[in-house]
Amino acid sequence: MSSSSTTVLNAQAVARTVRRMAEEVVELFDGTTDLILVGIQRRGVQLADRMAAVIESTEGVRVPRGALDITLYRDDLQTVGPRPVVGKTHLPWAIDGKRLVIVDDVLYTGRTIRAALDELADFGRPARIALAVLVDRGGRELPIHADVVGKRFEVPEGSRVDVLVSELDGEDAVMLVGGAKG
Repeated sequence: MSSSSTTVLNAQAVARTVRRMAEEVVELFDGTTDLILVGIQRRGVQLADRMAAVIESTEGVRVPRGALDITLYRDDLQTVGPRPVVGKTHLPWAIDGKRLVIVDDVLYTGRTIRAALDELADFGRPARIALAVLVDRGGRELPIHADVVGKRFEVPEGSRVDVLVSELDGEDAVMLVGGAKG
């Protein structure tokens, strides 16, 4: 297998996609009342922050943001190793009755989202939870779908999608790694 990589979204395309996703979230919930964006560590947090900035500039409303680290909720935790790296979960407000949007970079098997739902259940009972992902690459193992999808890509077996964000990686891009563009 080759380890080639292809840029499928450059920085401008990522910015346009995130802007459209933010607008779709506002449409989905018919406004911003009781809306909270919760990013999944790591890159979902940065994407949620960007979506919140778009909503603030277009709607004039500062939407609360939170972060989930689903490491300890993973169903494969025993395979991660003896000392999993646990990031920060930050939900500084009650979520009961709120409208939450889980934000993640890539939707693949659905297991990360299942873990996020399990973790959120420990914090309360939102009125509604929606899912927004930058990339849906297919390959679901669980019956989970995104309500807002930036881009859908068919990803060949043995390949992966890498999302790069400038805050962590020094650039914004979506890369298809290990296979030809589909």
